[in-house]
Amino acid sequence: MPEGPPRGVPLEAAGPSFLERCRGASELLDSDHPSVRAFVAAAVGSAETPRERAVRLFYAVRDRIRYDPFTCSTRRDDYRASTVADSGRNWCVPKAGLLAAAARAAGIPAAVGLADVTNHLNTEKLRRALGGTDVFHDHGYAALWLDGRWVKAAAVFNLELCERFGVRPTEFDGEHDALLQEHDAASRRHMQYLRDDGLYDDLPFDTVMADFAAHYPPTVFDPGVRAAGSRFEDDRPA
Repeated sequence: MPEGPPRGVPLEAAGPSFLERCRGASELLDSDHPSVRAFVAAAVGSAETPRERAVRLFYAVRDRIRYDPFTCSTRRDDYRASTVADSGRNWCVPKAGLLAAAARAAGIPAAVGLADVTNHLNTEKLRRALGGTDVFHDHGYAALWLDGRWVKAAAVFNLELCERFGVRPTEFDGEHDALLQEHDAASRRHMQYLRDDGLYDDLPFDTVMADFAAHYPPTVFDPGVRAAGSRFEDDRPA
């Protein structure tokens, strides 16, 4: 695994100047786009406090955008939050971007974080696409500024996927970090966080593309890996 300091801003160093950059729209976190604002309006409803809005946004991103790692793309536009909001299914980095942009649209400063993880419940089809590894480089999560501190939230695996794979769904209360669980519902090893790369005030598209090129074969971006009409949750852990 790579060693060394984070390339993004370490959580403990994400101070006032970084916070200011995490309030408004950026290139890929286009929080002012009508699609993002519509997503927020539908998710937030009557929620009044930042914490209540953050919780509702988390579950909207988690479950309305189904997790599908075979949607990986090399097109920059596919990572815009407005595109992700209308996508229906996507993978962890775009979903993290949508949660961060939606939070900003709801008045909550937010950033995107990256981490390297080991997925002990990988599927055989995904493992082949990744070149035979269970290490997921640049797993995406959002960091939300709530009650004067950063709270990490990984709104990744939708509820149906968790039920099919026997994984406890990630829950979020707006107060504690909501990261992927170390163990599944049967106490088997699930996710192991290996390295945190820090926070970014915009989705770090170029960083992700460079890392994927360095660690994975080009087939990770091949739409033919996924059969037409199939869903990732119809696979099984291998």
